[in-house]
Amino acid sequence: MIKRVLVANRGEIALRIIRACHEEGLEAVAVYSEADRLAPHVRAAETAVLVGPPPAAESYLDISKLIAAAKATGCQAIHPGYGFLSERAAFAQAVGGAGLVFVGPPASAIKTMGDKTEARRRMKAAGVPIVPGITTPLRDAAEAQREAARLGYPVLLKAIAGGGGKGMRLVEAAGEIESGFQAAQSEAQKAFGDGRLYVEKYAVRPRHVEIQVLADTHGRVVALGERECSIQRRHQKLVEEAPSTAVTPALRRRMGEVATAAAGAVGYVGAGTIEFLLAPTGEFHFLEMNTRIQVEHPVTELVYGVDLVREQLRIAAGEPMRVRGGGGGGTLEPRGHAIECRITAEDPWNDFLPATGVVQYLRVPGGPGVRWDGGVEAGNEVTLFYDPLLAKLIVWGETREAAIRRMRQALRELVIVGLPTSQAFHLRVMDDADFRRGALDITYLERVGPRLLGAEAAPPPAVMRAVAVTAALLADDRRSAGRVRPVEDGRAGVLSPWEQMARREGLRE
Repeated sequence: MIKRVLVANRGEIALRIIRACHEEGLEAVAVYSEADRLAPHVRAAETAVLVGPPPAAESYLDISKLIAAAKATGCQAIHPGYGFLSERAAFAQAVGGAGLVFVGPPASAIKTMGDKTEARRRMKAAGVPIVPGITTPLRDAAEAQREAARLGYPVLLKAIAGGGGKGMRLVEAAGEIESGFQAAQSEAQKAFGDGRLYVEKYAVRPRHVEIQVLADTHGRVVALGERECSIQRRHQKLVEEAPSTAVTPALRRRMGEVATAAAGAVGYVGAGTIEFLLAPTGEFHFLEMNTRIQVEHPVTELVYGVDLVREQLRIAAGEPMRVRGGGGGGTLEPRGHAIECRITAEDPWNDFLPATGVVQYLRVPGGPGVRWDGGVEAGNEVTLFYDPLLAKLIVWGETREAAIRRMRQALRELVIVGLPTSQAFHLRVMDDADFRRGALDITYLERVGPRLLGAEAAPPPAVMRAVAVTAALLADDRRSAGRVRPVEDGRAGVLSPWEQMARREGLRE
């Protein structure tokens, strides 16, 4: 029986898992590096264990430290979240070997789907359509050139152990093969410790559409519809939504059937995602499987009314999933529309360069249909040690148009002071004509980027006032050491420095 879960992650996903544990009546144990001593997830758990210095390799990626922390605190299970060790078969094996439950799929499924060429072979054997290409590793650049000529340019050179766009190069002509091969191989070796590559045909302007699957140990596999993830930069997703404007009910059922077949082919258990490239013709091809919870899982939760993390915990305990409908391998139908914007510490007007700094002030949007999955709060320092994701802003509306309006309003309410973020970029996406009519594909940012990022970002007036107020009040607080001073304003009573500044800035009457 699982009573206590170690959350082997940080940031917003750690908080998300801790909350799900509490809602399931379970205790949670957090882990943290020295850089995350003041992080919100540390306080949210029943207890927290320091696992090392800031570099992830010495803390969040150290398997022995994580297992030792779980054993020392009496945990029965470990949830890996996403990123870090979530798709490492060796971690799943080590957790099981220590007598603990891994909240995720079997190590065998992680290993199979983590090897891109093996995954393509298994999917092809299961009747899942795959992107044209090879299913064995390339020996050298010369072989890459021969296969590329057979497939026809453009092609993609991709890391076998890849993910997140690393170890990937687009090759549009024969003369680019040699340099592309060397660059992709070097990057793959550094990122994954595995420089092997394969080649596949590059699809021209497809959509990136993925299907959420959930499978339990009682033989049930369901597909919870699709997510549209075509707005990307450097193969990293920026905006996600569910459902996709390009997917009809009939296509949704077909993609769901293929996705559940893919999961069944590798004996999958838990929450996973089958990613597809969807052509304008309606043809789709298997891209890869993510054997973990996805960053964008909230949009699925909002349109299907399912808490995927709680279902992960339930399935890990050997219980049947609580999802109703969908048949033996069917697909549920969505209700309404949800959109997620990733709020990152990046400067979109400087090629999305990661930013560092202290979150001096944070105001989170609210209201009906607005969800904030955040991992930082005012006073937290953002460093270059970890992914720049600060939070996810998610909204739900009865229609896509309503969801866009709600997201636009939520983005305008959001205030983050202290470092550049992607907030202004997302506001421009919400106002973009192509986005509003659903004209999306994986080249969206390349096509629309110059229009969105062609001028300097100007924060909304409310943000500018908040910056001025915050800076002045911090200085005022330092001078007054928190003392309250009387103010002659024609009214009886005393105003604090905060109220004085708010009046001067027109924020309060």
